[in-house]
Amino acid sequence: MIDIVRHGDLLRALLAEPLERRDLEAELEVSKATSHRFVRWLEEHGYGERVDGRYRLTGLGRVVADGVCKFEGYLRTARRLDPLFEYICEDHEEFVIEPFADATVTVATPSDPYAPIARFLSLLRESESFRGFNTTHMIPPGAEDSADRLLEDRTAELVYVPDAVEALRDESDTALATAIDEGNVAVRTRDALPYGLALFDDRVGIGGYDEETGTMRVFVDTDAAIAREWATRVFDSIRADSRPVSS
Repeated sequence: MIDIVRHGDLLRALLAEPLERRDLEAELEVSKATSHRFVRWLEEHGYGERVDGRYRLTGLGRVVADGVCKFEGYLRTARRLDPLFEYICEDHEEFVIEPFADATVTVATPSDPYAPIARFLSLLRESESFRGFNTTHMIPPGAEDSADRLLEDRTAELVYVPDAVEALRDESDTALATAIDEGNVAVRTRDALPYGLALFDDRVGIGGYDEETGTMRVFVDTDAAIAREWATRVFDSIRADSRPVSS
């Protein structure tokens, strides 16, 4: 396996198109001696063959090269999503990588500690409806500026942990509490949640929260269809295992 990964550049080059040896040398910027070792390695393992003066991948070689590309893409995505893994349930870490391969990652920094919630609110303002679940407030107290009309003329269905629901009840003057009373927002509760998930009209996002302060530390969002399908399945599963909150 290490040997295959070490030859990743070679496999990717031939996955794109068959190449003559001199073109392979130019593409990979290697010497004649190195290119000779490369093509011999391909032939010895059944990954490549020479046809009409050009080297091309065999059927096995194409499958192996595709696997290397996917593996490298997996690692790149894992590196980009690294800030999220600290804040989500470890049982769910591997499931978010493929859906969020091209996601926008917004991280709280000392110079901009509210960047993740600002990103979340900007997407909410652009969406006519949203669904989601969260371990704390979906919209932090004080963030729902009435001038933004965040919850007016917008429908939402949210699943919270019980403590967050109790906090909402205690803050009866908040815009979110008002929206719940008016029927724009439906709230359900579940004893445990793995992270924060939001489904907007055009994008889906995951939020990671500091356990002690409840502040959003990272928000990852994407418009990829695979992420929408994944997020819908996750939300439906969580919702099915939740209870409606009586008024």
